[in-house]
Amino acid sequence: MASLRQPRKAANETEEGPADRPVAVPGKPDRVADHLNNRIFFRLFQVANTLQKQAVKELGVTTVQWAVLGALSDPRPTYGIAVGTLADFLVVSRQNLDGVLKRLERDRLVERVTDPEDKRARVVRLTREGFVFWAELRERIFQFYDQAVSGFKFDDRVALAHYLNELQRQLMKVRLEQPRRERKKAKRRL
Repeated sequence: MASLRQPRKAANETEEGPADRPVAVPGKPDRVADHLNNRIFFRLFQVANTLQKQAVKELGVTTVQWAVLGALSDPRPTYGIAVGTLADFLVVSRQNLDGVLKRLERDRLVERVTDPEDKRARVVRLTREGFVFWAELRERIFQFYDQAVSGFKFDDRVALAHYLNELQRQLMKVRLEQPRRERKKAKRRL
């Protein structure tokens, strides 16, 4: 992996590492770890954006549309899924999901219908056209996956999935001690 490649040693480096490398001190921030963590999260940001860009280019759908269609293609809840449940499953806001659903409804791939178990509630489900579209798209998605991970051995894929799952679990636990600072809103010019 190019990002983890070891750089050439400078003249002032030893086998243990750079001569001026900071040593971690208990109770003090570890700046080396900070830089590595920043690199990891920035790479995740880039990977997500690359996935989005390539999905639109090669598949003709956004990653959220792809995820929505995939979630709704599950034959078990044949009557549909509540919007809130779908938003929670996809880890997106209801507002963002609503916009995606409106576009998919416009394309006649999904529909919102009355929940047969609770007439007051509405659920979203794939239409017949949506199931046909998903079946065709799914085959292209498998080709997309195959090409995207062609350089990984099977065990590497398993490890990557494991570490991504673990990272997501850890992200859900993040609770900062200090409250976030509110940004000052710019005044509108009339």
